[in-house]
Amino acid sequence: MTAKISANDILDLVLDPGSYRSWDSAPVDTRPDEKYRADLEKATRTSGVDESVITGTGTVRGRPVAVIACEFAFLAGSIGVAAAERIASAIERATAEGLPILASPTSGGTRMQEGTVAFVQMVKIAAAVAAHKAAHLPYLVYLRHPTTGGVFASWGSLAHITLAQPGALIGFLGPRVYEALYGEQFPEGVQVAENLYRNGVIDGVVEPGRLRLLVHRAFRVLVDAPDDLPIAQDREDTIPEAPAWQSVLITRRRDRPGIRQLLRHAATEQVPLSGTGQGETDKTILLSLARFRGSPCILLGQDRSGQSATVTMGPAALREARRGMRLAEELQLPLVLVIDTLGASLSQEAEERGLAPEIARCIADLVTLRTPTVSVLLGQGSGGGALALLPADRVLVAQHGWLAPLPPEGASAIVHRDTAHAPEMAAAQGVRALDLLRDGVVDAIVPERPDAADEPVEFSKRVGRAIARELRDLTSLTEDQRSAARIARYRNLGVPSDS
Repeated sequence: MTAKISANDILDLVLDPGSYRSWDSAPVDTRPDEKYRADLEKATRTSGVDESVITGTGTVRGRPVAVIACEFAFLAGSIGVAAAERIASAIERATAEGLPILASPTSGGTRMQEGTVAFVQMVKIAAAVAAHKAAHLPYLVYLRHPTTGGVFASWGSLAHITLAQPGALIGFLGPRVYEALYGEQFPEGVQVAENLYRNGVIDGVVEPGRLRLLVHRAFRVLVDAPDDLPIAQDREDTIPEAPAWQSVLITRRRDRPGIRQLLRHAATEQVPLSGTGQGETDKTILLSLARFRGSPCILLGQDRSGQSATVTMGPAALREARRGMRLAEELQLPLVLVIDTLGASLSQEAEERGLAPEIARCIADLVTLRTPTVSVLLGQGSGGGALALLPADRVLVAQHGWLAPLPPEGASAIVHRDTAHAPEMAAAQGVRALDLLRDGVVDAIVPERPDAADEPVEFSKRVGRAIARELRDLTSLTEDQRSAARIARYRNLGVPSDS
C-alpha cells in the first residue's frame, strides 16, 4: 500500500531546515452552504491546514524556491475556488520574484461541492504556469499518491521536469469513478507512476527521501550561473588521411564510446529526463540536464547502446528530441546534441506515425532556436536521423565520425545496384571528418588516439572539453549574432564563393 505524504512532510524533505516562509493568507470566502461549511471546518481540524494547498518559499542548499504542496487530508486535496486562488497567486508571485517553482500535487481533482465554477479554476492555474514558463523560469512537479482528475490534467502535467512518488496512483479518471460509470474495474497497473514512466508520460519515479538531491541537481543546471572552471588545452593533433570506409568500420565497433560514456566521464549534475511527456518514449534517444566544465546545458542525443539493426530511431525519438529543444528555449539554456545513428527506422509504423515530418520539424526548430547550440558528430551519421540533430552554431566531429545521406551500402545499392561498392561510395561522397571540415559542414575535429574505442575515458573527456570551450565562446555572442550566423552558414553551404 503506497503511503500518503503530507504537505508539511514535503517541506521537511526538500527545504533547508527553518527556511520555509508561508505566503498564505485566509482562504477566499466562497460562501459555502451549511453542510459544506461544516465539511470545511472538519477538514481544517483533521488536517491541520486551512485549505487543500499550502504555498510559500524556502531554500534548497541555499537557493530560493517557491513551493506549492497539496494536502490530501483536506477534502482529498480537492481544488476549489479558494485553493485555486492560492495556487495562482503563489505562481504569479514566484514569477514576479524570479523564483523557480516546486509543485507537489496530491488530489482527487475538482472539489465537487463547488461544481463547475471549481472545475474551471484549472484554466486560471494553467494560465499562471504558462506565464511563469514564458518568463524562462523553471517549473518542477513531484506527483504524490494519489493525483487524479483536473489537477493531473492541468498544473500537474505542465512541468519542465515531472517526477512521481513510487507506486503513486496517477491518472485522469479516478478508478472509483470509472467503476461507477462503466460497471467494471479500470485495468490494473495502468494508472501507476512506474507505468507512466515506462510510457514516456513522466520523467522518473523518485523515492521521497531522494527528492531533495534531485531538486538540487536540477537547480545546479537550471538556476546556478555557469562556473568559470579552467578547461585544459588539448594538444593539436594532425588528423591523418585515411580511407572513409575505415572510419565507417571503426564507428561500428560495439565497444565504441557513445553519449552515455560522454555523460559518465565528462559531465556533472546529470538529471536524466524521459519521453515526450505525451505518452511516447524511445530508447534510441537520451535526454538529460548536464554541465560541462561548469557550463549548464540540455543534452540530447542518439544512444548507440539502445540501437541495433532491428531497433532504430523512430518518430518518438525525434519528438523527444524536439522536447529537449523546447526545454532549451523555455529555460534559456544552451543545447548540446549528439549524433550517433545507423539510420532512422524504415517501417510501416514509422511512416504512418510521421517520421519524415518529424525530421523536418527538428531541422526547422534547430535552425531557428534562440539559444546557443553545439552539435557533436560522435560516430555514425546516417541519413535524415543524423541531419535532424545537425544544424547548430558550432558542429564538432570525432576523428572517425562521418555523415552521409545513407549508409554507404545503401548508396552503393542505388548507384551500382549492389553493396560491394560501399567503400568506393564512402570515398566519393565526402563523408569523412576531414571532408566535412573542408566543406564547412563542421567546425573542428576531436582527435581519436587512434580509435575512441581504445581510449574511451580519455576520448570522452576530450569531447567534453571541446563542448565546454564552444559553450563558453558562444555565450560571448548576442542572440541575434548567433541566429544570423547560423542561418547564413546553412544558406551558403556548398555554394562557391564567387557565385
